[in-house]
Amino acid sequence: MSIEKEIKRVTTKALYKLKQKGVKITALTAYDFITAKLLDAAGIDLLLVGDSLSNVFQGNETTLPVTMDEMIYHTKAVAKGVRRAMIVVDMPFMSYQLNVDEAFRNAGRIMKETPAGAVKLEGGKRVAETIRKITEYGIPVMGHIGLMPQSIHQYGGYRERGRTDEEAEEILNDAKVVEEAGAFALVLEKIPAELAKKVTESVKIPTIGIGAGVHCDGQILVTPDMLGLNTDFHPRFVRYYATLAEEISKAVKSYIDDVRKSEFPSEKESY
Repeated sequence: MSIEKEIKRVTTKALYKLKQKGVKITALTAYDFITAKLLDAAGIDLLLVGDSLSNVFQGNETTLPVTMDEMIYHTKAVAKGVRRAMIVVDMPFMSYQLNVDEAFRNAGRIMKETPAGAVKLEGGKRVAETIRKITEYGIPVMGHIGLMPQSIHQYGGYRERGRTDEEAEEILNDAKVVEEAGAFALVLEKIPAELAKKVTESVKIPTIGIGAGVHCDGQILVTPDMLGLNTDFHPRFVRYYATLAEEISKAVKSYIDDVRKSEFPSEKESY
């Protein structure tokens, strides 16, 4: 039996073991019960209740508007559909930036009010003290460096990070600092593949890439993107594994047509 099939419930230790064995970690986002149930049943290793729900669920232009209450609400819904995957929850903008104590309280609130297995926050050395405090009290933390969507206004756009020698060195140093602070894994977003390889080889914790090439220990995508639901957003790192926007449109048009022709419901579908 392969190691991934031996894992009955994915934990931080299980992710580390997958890295050690060279087995790629699979991750996707989830914001609701039915999607989470389908992804979990298919065998996904990690489900991120991402602050990307601000974009793909709420229709906002950035991740900044989503709140702690909303993240907790969606996590509760996701958790009801999950049996195997590890659930990680994004700490939303301004839930951890003000000070370390507030960050700890908010991380604790997520863990207390939901069945989540970990929290995720963005940043390198600037959040090292925060990661250290949260992990010291038993809450697993996933880091996130490279392009950090909560800092989008600082960057001025969603451009790739780590192209210059200075940025690349900063990202590599941030990875080491985040690991030293106690993070169990690290998301690398939109950085050159060779830099992601260097980071992955420089840390013992698993790296999860999104737009960071094939050398990471695992990959994550936003589920509505990879299923072809969010057709307005198609960066080069997103591969469509389905075209559900087309399928849904076709199904709804067929439903409308059947209703207007009085072909639905049929006698068999009536009481």
